[in-house]
Amino acid sequence: MRPLAPGALAALALAAASAGVRGEDLVQVYRDAVAYDAVYSSARNSYEAGKERVPQGRALLLPTLNLSANSTRTQFDVEAKTTTPGTSFNRPFTNNNYTLNFAQPLYRPQNLAQYNQADFQFRQAEATFGQAGQDLGVRVAQAYFDVLAAQDSLDLVGAQKAAISEQLAQAKRNFEVGTATITDTHEAQARYDLIISQEIAAQNDLANKRQSLQLITGKEYAHLAPLRPDVKLAPPNPNVMQSWVDLAEKQSYNVQLQEAAAEVARIEMSKQSAGHKPTLDFVASYGQTAESATAVSAFGRDTTTQVFGLQLAVPLYAGGSVSSREREAAANYNKARDDLANAKRSAALSARQSYVSVVNGVAQVGALEQALVSSQSALDSNRLGYEVGVRINIDVLNAQQQLFSARRDLAVARYNTITSQLKLKAAAGSLREEDIQEINRVLAR
Repeated sequence: MRPLAPGALAALALAAASAGVRGEDLVQVYRDAVAYDAVYSSARNSYEAGKERVPQGRALLLPTLNLSANSTRTQFDVEAKTTTPGTSFNRPFTNNNYTLNFAQPLYRPQNLAQYNQADFQFRQAEATFGQAGQDLGVRVAQAYFDVLAAQDSLDLVGAQKAAISEQLAQAKRNFEVGTATITDTHEAQARYDLIISQEIAAQNDLANKRQSLQLITGKEYAHLAPLRPDVKLAPPNPNVMQSWVDLAEKQSYNVQLQEAAAEVARIEMSKQSAGHKPTLDFVASYGQTAESATAVSAFGRDTTTQVFGLQLAVPLYAGGSVSSREREAAANYNKARDDLANAKRSAALSARQSYVSVVNGVAQVGALEQALVSSQSALDSNRLGYEVGVRINIDVLNAQQQLFSARRDLAVARYNTITSQLKLKAAAGSLREEDIQEINRVLAR
């Protein structure tokens, strides 16, 4: 291998430095969360457990086969209290046996009901896991943009601190040459002292937001890819509130969960009513016993037993417990229907609120973009006025404060609008990793 030229070495060093500071993007952070987040992992394990309900329910309709066996050794000692010969003896003997039992349910309505329940119980687990996925996407985006917002606030406070410091120095110079009063210096000093405290608070907030993100992903990120400054936010698609409400009421995972729960409760009523019905099984057994002797005979024997038949069980009276469980199941079914109605209403409300948040957020971003331009113009005018003596120091400081507030509010509005877009899709049960990737494309990388 030929050695690299000095220029190539410099280029590699620059590339390595750039890679070292390149921020992690939203997709990478999301995938870290999928692999680490305990809430999502718990839902995944619950889903895996829920899948087992189906084979468990099916097993109630299938035959059972059991083998039992035992082996015993008996020491039999007889001591007669007479002098008659042969009446006292001792006899050890062994007994070995096994039994194979087979049973096939022929009519067990409770087992059939429980098998039907198993499918809906699995659907509950699916819906719970699906909702966990929706929540994870929203939580990751919220934590990601919370860190960016906190970083923006800290950067803006730092920039404002530098601007106020410059204004303070200028006020001191003007006072020294007699072109300004001490009031300008005091006002600038007060603003500078205040911005120091705000900087400390911003640093603390950023540390807290980073820890919240770390709780989800298990990683610390030195840098996160920010939004591009020229990003344009679009309204919802479709841009009709009722369309989102209809989707939420139909396919929201919470609605699917409650629909499955209502079906489980409905079948439970049939299951408890079946407690009054008889059961019928086909049973068979095969067994062998080998005895070397018995307590009454010194001769052993081998016995083979084969049994085939039908086993009928008719419930007659159980102290009223079956009827009580029927009433309990009926009440639980009514509760499940109420929970389903509430889930649909909550999904519709969440869709409406998220839709309004997105629409208003897009409008607010547009207004703040214009406010930022106006605030910059106002600051430039006040600086010019201060230099020519038609504005005082406090006017410049207020204009600076207004500009930095507009920048901060614009950044927060963008983050909130993007998060609301994800919440809207989550409310409709349609949030996918592709949506995270779409947002990822507007990050500066």
